[in-house]
Amino acid sequence: MRSILVPVGGSETDLPLFETALAAARPTSGHLQFVHVHIGAGEAAANMPHTAFAMGSALSNALKDLDVAGRTRSAAAAQHFRDFCRQSKIDVCDVPAPSQGVTASWHEEKGRAFKRLLSRARHNDLVVIGRAKKANGLPTDFIEELLIGCGRPVLISNSTARPTLTGTIMVCWKEAAEAARAMSAAMPYLTKANRVLVVSVAENDDPAEALRDVARQLAWNGVRAETHVVTPNGTAIPELLASEAQKCSADLMVMGAYGRSRMREIRFGSCTHSVIRNADRPVLLMH
Repeated sequence: MRSILVPVGGSETDLPLFETALAAARPTSGHLQFVHVHIGAGEAAANMPHTAFAMGSALSNALKDLDVAGRTRSAAAAQHFRDFCRQSKIDVCDVPAPSQGVTASWHEEKGRAFKRLLSRARHNDLVVIGRAKKANGLPTDFIEELLIGCGRPVLISNSTARPTLTGTIMVCWKEAAEAARAMSAAMPYLTKANRVLVVSVAENDDPAEALRDVARQLAWNGVRAETHVVTPNGTAIPELLASEAQKCSADLMVMGAYGRSRMREIRFGSCTHSVIRNADRPVLLMH
């Protein structure tokens, strides 16, 4: 996890996002590639359904407002980056250097935001992204589409950043390829964690034996893991996992992003969707 992409929106969510990205970079002395894409009024309008009903002067005013908002976000994004690097004493460089700590770089581009960010995500080891609290010109399902298309693990920050991701890590295990990929992606953090807890929900079969195998595999990687099976008892799985994360004070949750469709465009199941939208702590997801 040496090369980490951090898409920057230029809003109040930037600071917790930056702090989570820094926590993700520290264990490997990684490089944070901060990227902001300036979204023009036309592109922003296409991702805001209500503008489709605007006509005449109403449409003209809406586009002007979107243009001003986009310029404001771009200016704020660059300032937030400068302030954060200065306050966190992060060296800014564009090429690998013999630094013993975290480094960062700044890139600003224009237009075709999703395509540009998707391409950059594929060219990095990890993507750290925040949840938008209000319209920012990107599609409302940006995180889901990024997970499907980038082929990289995605770390979603939350509104209150944690100083470390490697205190306690909770791995949400399910007998599926997505869970295996997520755990492999999280290995740089698992090997440095103070505590690793592997949790599985007993949906149909008893997963205890599978968890023992997972713990043995982690042991070969130098990770001493505890295992725990949760019985649903009528409680929805997202609530069960959130409760377990709260009980163990997890600094990071790790889980697969599970699709639930045979259609060409994969749609995520309710558990994954709930975690993407509502988790109260950083979550590392892999599709």
